[in-house]
Amino acid sequence: MTETIQPPLILTSALLTQLHAYINKGYPYETCGLFIGKRSDKGWEVSEVTQAKNLNTDRAEDRFQLDPIDFMTADNRARESGLEIIGIWHSHPDHPAAPSPTDLAAAWEGYSYLIAKVTKEGVEAMTSWRLVGANFEEEEVIIL
Repeated sequence: MTETIQPPLILTSALLTQLHAYINKGYPYETCGLFIGKRSDKGWEVSEVTQAKNLNTDRAEDRFQLDPIDFMTADNRARESGLEIIGIWHSHPDHPAAPSPTDLAAAWEGYSYLIAKVTKEGVEAMTSWRLVGANFEEEEVIIL
């Protein structure tokens, strides 16, 4: 089977700094949020990074449940600006920046899924993925 090539996820360095701040502040718990932006001929361009509440209080150190109210609020704001939610991000405290079986089970096609490994020293690694059929395919992250 031939692997498809995913368009890249594109963030500015300012948005990356904001994302790192959300993730670092939430350590040692999983943090999560959304990417608002649009698809262009260059890839998926992020215009805004939002943070959402993690409703999983039982296992917040290794699970997240993105607050649906935060999702709807971000979606409404995006639509008002002619944009859309293009991705979901979350952290993996003290674990690799790779999707877990839980991440795969909860994923929807059509979104980027950025995962960041964070330790007490801060964000150490990031990867981004797209669900294609029943599996994740890694996508490139470009920082401008």
